Amino acid sequence: MTLAERDHAVVWHPYTQMQTAPLPIPIVRGEGAWLYAEDGTAYLDAIASWWVNLHGHAHPHIARRVSEQLSTLEHVLFAGFTHPAAVELAEGLLRILPANQRRVFYSDNGATSIEVALKMAFQYFNNLGQPGRQTVVAFRDSYHGDTFGAMSVSARSAFTAPFAALLFDVQFIDVPVPGREAEALAQLDAVLAGHQVAAFIFEPLVLGTAGMVMYEPAVLDALIQRCHAHGALAIADEVMTGFGRLGRLFAADFLQERPDIICLSKGLTGGTMALGATTCTAAIYDAFLSDDRTRTFFHGHSYTANPLACTAGLASLELLLTAESAADRARIAAAHADFTRELAGQPGVRAVRRCGTILAVEFAPNETTSYFSRLRDQFYALGLARGVLLRPLGNIVYVLPPYCITNTELRQVYDVLQAMRELVLHPEAQPTPASLPEYPHD
Repeated sequence: MTLAERDHAVVWHPYTQMQTAPLPIPIVRGEGAWLYAEDGTAYLDAIASWWVNLHGHAHPHIARRVSEQLSTLEHVLFAGFTHPAAVELAEGLLRILPANQRRVFYSDNGATSIEVALKMAFQYFNNLGQPGRQTVVAFRDSYHGDTFGAMSVSARSAFTAPFAALLFDVQFIDVPVPGREAEALAQLDAVLAGHQVAAFIFEPLVLGTAGMVMYEPAVLDALIQRCHAHGALAIADEVMTGFGRLGRLFAADFLQERPDIICLSKGLTGGTMALGATTCTAAIYDAFLSDDRTRTFFHGHSYTANPLACTAGLASLELLLTAESAADRARIAAAHADFTRELAGQPGVRAVRRCGTILAVEFAPNETTSYFSRLRDQFYALGLARGVLLRPLGNIVYVLPPYCITNTELRQVYDVLQAMRELVLHPEAQPTPASLPEYPHD
């Protein structure tokens, strides 16, 4: 049996209808922006493997640091114990996060960092003697994860429908996209006036799975200011936007108002292994300090602050803060800007959005499209046929690459996007792999 056949016999994959999906592509190694399959086929990872990989696959600096840590300490429980990597990573994060962030609580992934943030917010008010503050506000099309609290504050969809009766109520407001800011502000004002709001949770400046929907810092500042004026907390879900994706280190760096809680994961370890972190202000942390042990924050994981993951986070942070990484992020942003000008106004394109290293193209098909659409599947297959891994959101295709991607490799991705535009215009003329140009792996 092949590796893919063995997988199909024993593994259940995420977001996959196992009865109808083709066999998975067996990847046996990675290097830089490339993934290599068992049969030798190379795939350019233009989505950083679900937005996690910052510096390239199998980065030697991160590999060396994790290997050294593995020979020293692989794990220790984090209740009543600590270790150097956890302390050093927390110190490093707090140096680059907004100055009001004072404490780091470790978890194991993005959704869990959201769960931690929500529990912090609810118990914060409970500890202050305000147990009635239980309303959460979120954007209507947002996504924060697949655990129950994270699903509750995410958009209701086919993904959440089987669990609808089990999710807690949330007040949703519209995303303040350009030209619609006033509506979102008015909706938030109404919620704040009519409910005891504990927190407003948001994807700052870019909503990822909504289709890389983007909005401006000024309106987010206004939303946060209104929440703070009513005593509510602001929770920034920087799981996707953190660590340089938007050009600056964090989306919060574009803001005047500061979030009270920040959720981190994905790029936290440069894509090496699972790790989450939820940071908060001193005021939130202090509300849990008491001689009354029932005011303790009762949350934890067996692998909290795993030394290997924290070491990977430290190594990734070292790479992120180099001048070379900053130059790469600026180069990618400039290439995206050039391609935006190339694509703008062309037939078959409804909109092009970009922010930092993120580029999203919204195509204009004749049919209604969704995550489950035929067009989405055609786009995905076309990318793979041309050696580029993209994961379309219906008719929206985004590029979110590792920072090591070269301009030649970006051109390969852009050419696939142009081929997708041709597919929208001429669905009968889908190209075959044999007709594709060659690209050097420089």
